[in-house]
Amino acid sequence: MTVTRTQVGIVGGGPAGLMLSHLLRRAGIDSVVVEARERSVIESTNRAGILERDSVRMLVDTGVSDRVLTDGHEHRGINLRFDGVNHLVNFQDLIGASTWLYPQTDVFIDLANAHDRDGGDVRFGVQDTDVADVTGQPRITYTDAEGTAHEIRCDILVGADGSRSITRAHVEGHTPYFKEYPFAWFGIMCEAPPSADELIYAHSERGFVLASQRTETVQRMYFQCDPHEKAENWSDDQIWAEMRARIAGQDGFELKEGPIFEKTVLPFRSFVCEPMRHGNLLLAGDAAHTVPPTGAKGLNLALADVRVLAEVLERHFGGEDGALDEYGPRALRRVWKAQHFSYWMTSMLHSVDGATDFDVKRQLGELSMVVGSERGSSYLAEAYTGWPED
Repeated sequence: MTVTRTQVGIVGGGPAGLMLSHLLRRAGIDSVVVEARERSVIESTNRAGILERDSVRMLVDTGVSDRVLTDGHEHRGINLRFDGVNHLVNFQDLIGASTWLYPQTDVFIDLANAHDRDGGDVRFGVQDTDVADVTGQPRITYTDAEGTAHEIRCDILVGADGSRSITRAHVEGHTPYFKEYPFAWFGIMCEAPPSADELIYAHSERGFVLASQRTETVQRMYFQCDPHEKAENWSDDQIWAEMRARIAGQDGFELKEGPIFEKTVLPFRSFVCEPMRHGNLLLAGDAAHTVPPTGAKGLNLALADVRVLAEVLERHFGGEDGALDEYGPRALRRVWKAQHFSYWMTSMLHSVDGATDFDVKRQLGELSMVVGSERGSSYLAEAYTGWPED
């Protein structure tokens, strides 16, 4: 067995794990990252991404890359569409902030390239990963592609290994908080120009639609579906007919259509693990919490987690007693605000089986209240673009 000694061992080489390792390296703290997937697999997986303003600042100001500013698309607001009409919520006019459309895949590529540039120790494609001794001196064990056994001995262990986390099971006595939703998103990628300058979140009696974007020639769109729906059962013509029926309205707006080259069904739920720490094990990102995609909070929460975690780890290794105790409570304050916002957006825009006429009219009243009030629109804008750093 090959043994490595480091200060921080990180399980999970997605954006959360790589960003944490990058921030620690800037602070002079050693770390090793292990990831089950091959780098090429992650780089070829299409993942959407709306970045809050502070997430963009983190990528640029910490020297990861400024590609988000050159290749990303600034969005100064969103359209809430209901009763067949678009209503622009202009973030810049309301609070002077924007978001950036920049796929999570590209965030990962930027971070992986930064580790190559700076000499980070990231080990992709590992197998049989396990952890032990999280309340003493933690250990990570794994087998590499050649079958060699490895052990990483560390002072602090971070679980950034996603919603199917193996590290979370080691947080003894944790309480899992769940919210299951009775629907999913049917997502497509298509060859088409953008349908509008800003994203469209549409409410209709047939169910929710999101007209998102990717590039000038490729778009990503979603419509609400049953969580047991099979993507292969839908033809392109059926998909576009359903999208047209849900987006139709008195203003004559039409989606730009084109060949569909990817179809997926995305079930989702809300989840929070409390506490986010046990001994010398700390959780970050999807290992600790997941949110519905409606509020575009998942990746941003992960980056916010590791920003706080890097700060408390720097103080911990600087000799400050109790610094690690701050991490969970500080991170969870933002997590629960994001859970509320994601739940609110989801419940306001999606249809539910068995909904009465009253329920539908109430949703429309809520949407009218949001777009008809500067304070209501500002609340949405502040939450969507991201709260100030804690």
